[in-house]
Amino acid sequence: MTREEKAVVIEELKGKFSEATGFYITDAGGMTVEGINQFRRLCFEKGIEYRVAKNSLIKKALEQQDADYTTLFESDMLKGFSGIMFAGESVSEPAKLLKKFQKDGNEKPALKGASVDAAIYVGADQLEALSKIKSKEEMIAELVGLLQSPGRNLVSALQSGGSKLASVLKTLSDKEEAA
Repeated sequence: MTREEKAVVIEELKGKFSEATGFYITDAGGMTVEGINQFRRLCFEKGIEYRVAKNSLIKKALEQQDADYTTLFESDMLKGFSGIMFAGESVSEPAKLLKKFQKDGNEKPALKGASVDAAIYVGADQLEALSKIKSKEEMIAELVGLLQSPGRNLVSALQSGGSKLASVLKTLSDKEEAA
């Protein structure tokens, strides 16, 4: 790879890292071509971009980001064969895909680490935590539901209270007429 080609790859990765809400670095060493193609197809179906790049180029692209990736550089995350999964709408979707792919009997790709909103997760043991991260839309929907709950309860109480009050008044008026 020439110096110019490396510069192009670094610029592309730099743009991907700055646009993505999160990215996952995986170890796909030892996977067959068929296995990688199957994994890429699953990523494509979920709207996740999967790309293989040299560790040195990944590091150079990350060094040009605003976020601090020192923890990532000090770990073993950028050693060996590395693939990058760029999260789409949901930052937890790549973790869910990795879990499903591994559950189907595939040992690799294995999670080396991830960055979600500049928070660094190192190690395959973080996969479970990453798969439970809620998307921005899910968090907003949950918050709106919580904010609407007291209003719904009040309206429900007023509506049921109104019918109870009407039945009490009707009972009282029926008693007066009978007496």
